[in-house]
Amino acid sequence: MITLHRLNGKEFVLNSDQIKFIESTPDTMITLVVDDEKFMVKESVAEVIQKSIEYKRTWLWTPLEHRNS
Repeated sequence: MITLHRLNGKEFVLNSDQIKFIESTPDTMITLVVDDEKFMVKESVAEVIQKSIEYKRTWLWTPLEHRNS
């Protein structure tokens, strides 16, 4: 799960495994796999990608007993 911000500044958490694609329109729009649901966020495309990579890296490389959740 990654933490993002809507254009109005409200924070929310998104399951990055559900991202179908990300576009810059010029705002960043994330389309999810399920029902092509869309979210516009303040973060750039590069930031969303980086957050997704960091999340995956945490789950792939951190032993179970050391994970926070």
